[in-house]
Amino acid sequence: MISYWVDSTETTNFPNLNSNLTTDVCIIGGGITGLATAYMLKDSGLNITLLEAARIGMGVSANTTAKITSQHGLIYDYLIKSFGHESAKKYLDSNQEAIKAIENIIKTENIDCGFEHQDNYVYTCSSNYIQKIKDETSAVNHLGLRAKLVTETPLPFNIKAAICFPNQAKFHIRKYILGLLSALKNTRIFEDSKVINIKLDNGRYKVSANNHIVDCKHLVIATHYPIKNFPGMYFLKMYQDKSYVIGVDIKKTLFDGMYISAETPVTSFRPTENLLLVGGSGHKTGKNNIDLDKSYVNLENYIKKIYPDAEVKYRWSTEDCVTLDKIPYIGKFSKLYNNMYVATGYKKWGMTTSHVAAKIIADDILGKENPYSSIYSATRLHPIKNCKEFGNMLNQSIYSLAINKIKKPKLDYTEIQNNCGGIVNYNGKKIGIYKDSNGKMYAVKPYCSHLGCELSWNNLEKTWDCPCHGSRFDYTGKIITEPTTRNLETFDLESHP
Repeated sequence: MISYWVDSTETTNFPNLNSNLTTDVCIIGGGITGLATAYMLKDSGLNITLLEAARIGMGVSANTTAKITSQHGLIYDYLIKSFGHESAKKYLDSNQEAIKAIENIIKTENIDCGFEHQDNYVYTCSSNYIQKIKDETSAVNHLGLRAKLVTETPLPFNIKAAICFPNQAKFHIRKYILGLLSALKNTRIFEDSKVINIKLDNGRYKVSANNHIVDCKHLVIATHYPIKNFPGMYFLKMYQDKSYVIGVDIKKTLFDGMYISAETPVTSFRPTENLLLVGGSGHKTGKNNIDLDKSYVNLENYIKKIYPDAEVKYRWSTEDCVTLDKIPYIGKFSKLYNNMYVATGYKKWGMTTSHVAAKIIADDILGKENPYSSIYSATRLHPIKNCKEFGNMLNQSIYSLAINKIKKPKLDYTEIQNNCGGIVNYNGKKIGIYKDSNGKMYAVKPYCSHLGCELSWNNLEKTWDCPCHGSRFDYTGKIITEPTTRNLETFDLESHP
């Protein structure tokens, strides 16, 4: 399962960190946020070091649908009602400016990444959502963007209503990332350099990776989900949501525009040069009461009802953090830590939000005032806007941290079939087991190495997923995604009779 963006570009090959270093700015994370931040600082004269745990631009950034838009679902009517007109306008204006910033970077650096302006739509096929579309259109126009309420789109099916944001954009995300890389100055880049510890010592940060230390004044945590728990405690303020994408040859001329449904289950459409990307089947990461095996099947069946001859060329999945009030956390990591920054909670709209974050963080490092920093403040303390989701998170944590741990497994290890896994009873011990196609067993301690939540087995992707905070591990126990920084404890079954 590899994304179209990855399959159509070369991988990078930077060295790993193999010595201690001193630098002005250390950026943890080589996705679009980390690279955009390095780019914003490239002419500052500061020395910059960027540490990537795996390969540059191969994580969340490489698995997006790459829509460059300020239309983040039906968000603006909610923002006005929850935070007021001024804050909603800052959110809109900052993302609109991010679109211009991306276009300017592409032109300035002559990056060949298929950048193209397109209209973006939130549509509905349900009468129940027509008024919500109308309210959103009114809200956006009140904020100064000329959005259009329409009842027809280039989509190959009828809709009830849609809000259209004009002059948004799309591009090839990996080609853009590689273009940013080639434009960086004063930046040392290291791959296969996973950060496992961060310490503050006499006003400077000591960042540990590969048994070496990067000593820095300014530290940017651009790791999708913050890898440091305290004092920020972002694990109490966010959850991770997973969704799936298929790349389809529809055997017909592709339509214009980018689309996402207002109603759930959410469905997204986005044409590339020769494929239609169809996204959906979303769920909270680690949720274990759904049939994950149908995640791609449902998308494929849906698109083949529209295009019977369609051929699925790619399948991939992605996940992103969602904050409880739906606004990303960008800026100072904590009021207790000077010069440490965080950018997270993009709720799957990372193309513009990454550049909003990069500008806010770079401005703060350089001592410049940013007009949008207040709305995104990562240390904000206003009341939780989504009490229902906070309750869901709390209940999930209680079950995964305590109740599930004392429950006896429903399965015995002998019941696990080949190519399947699960938490089982193995000679009186509770362990996680996966059997490969040849019957070889891989055993792990089934508790997340982040904060100890009991893991869920994902049989679709053969991974162990954390339902509390979204860490994911492969079947051997190795980390796939943060916030954890440690692999799972493994067992040699032959030595554990």
